Amino acid sequence: MHPDHTCAGLSRRHALAGGAAVGLGLPLLAACGGGSTATDGASDAPPPSGALTTTSEIEVGGGAVFADQRVVVTQPTEGDFKAFSAVCTHQGCTVNDIVGSEIRCPCHGSAFSIEDGSVVGGPAPKPLPEVEISVEGDQISIV
Repeated sequence: MHPDHTCAGLSRRHALAGGAAVGLGLPLLAACGGGSTATDGASDAPPPSGALTTTSEIEVGGGAVFADQRVVVTQPTEGDFKAFSAVCTHQGCTVNDIVGSEIRCPCHGSAFSIEDGSVVGGPAPKPLPEVEISVEGDQISIV
């Protein structure tokens, strides 16, 4: 289990299996339950501004997740850079991977488009909010 994703890989079956798991599992399961609070320490606050990466670090047709800044930067087509919040709109986990043209959340399987942050799969109810960036030379910065 990844340390930033308390709920990743935890199922009700695992939480309830065995006597010891019940004592520890139920409080953990409650922490992973419904509601709109972040399950991994992510917040709804906007990402910090400043230099983030270089254009050469973002592959065409893919992107990169910057968990510390809570932002995902993508390049759907050459020279077209986009940025979105890395906080999943389902339960606030941090997305952690880009596979093909999808930004993926490890907690409950939500997937978002690298083109516009729209939901393409999973339980997420809304798209990832866009984050304003600037591209000057080869530098990508959060505005």
